[in-house]
Amino acid sequence: MRRLTAEALGTGLLIVAVIGSGIMAERLTQDVALQLLCNAVATGGALVALILIFAPVSGASFNPIVGIVGTLLGEGSWKDTALYAIAQTIGGCAGAVIANVMFDLDAVNLSEKVRTGSNIWISEVVASVGLLVVVYGTIRAKRANLVPFTVAAWITGAYFFTSSTSLANPAVTVARTLSNTFAGIAPESIPMFIVMQLVGAVIGFGIIRFVFEESAE
Repeated sequence: MRRLTAEALGTGLLIVAVIGSGIMAERLTQDVALQLLCNAVATGGALVALILIFAPVSGASFNPIVGIVGTLLGEGSWKDTALYAIAQTIGGCAGAVIANVMFDLDAVNLSEKVRTGSNIWISEVVASVGLLVVVYGTIRAKRANLVPFTVAAWITGAYFFTSSTSLANPAVTVARTLSNTFAGIAPESIPMFIVMQLVGAVIGFGIIRFVFEESAE
């Protein structure tokens, strides 16, 4: 229960940072590039802090696809992966509600921001593969202490170099439907995003097994 609480809390606080910084950026400037920069920097900073403090408790994945790949690599059980995913999704949704309320918006305000198209779906595959390779590549390089920084660096960059702005996380994707703001995503966009994230997980798993486990032999 302690680990599940840590995952829920960490994912919730991450969503507070993602949605909250997007709302603040929209209120501070009309420059979309600057809005995205604010959103990316706030998200990256929050990731470093949250992974550092929660990693000793739960592993601080905050992301179902990280858990799925870990289980495929023999580092966890499917039961724990499922429980983590539920906790992460619940925590993320709670974080979205909190972010909305902090900025005097309706607690639940479904996003109308439709994100669709093959370019966006491919971007989610790339973002997910990259995230997984960064996470497990850093660990396989025996530099697990650097994971907070390598993950934050990847996500911050991927906000800019992917057309989907790199959600790369099913729990976060679901949570972001609850805010019709800068970081939101319309509910109807969820299915393909999650499918592409899972495709990315499969590809990422294959790359990790081939590149990093082979190099370790």
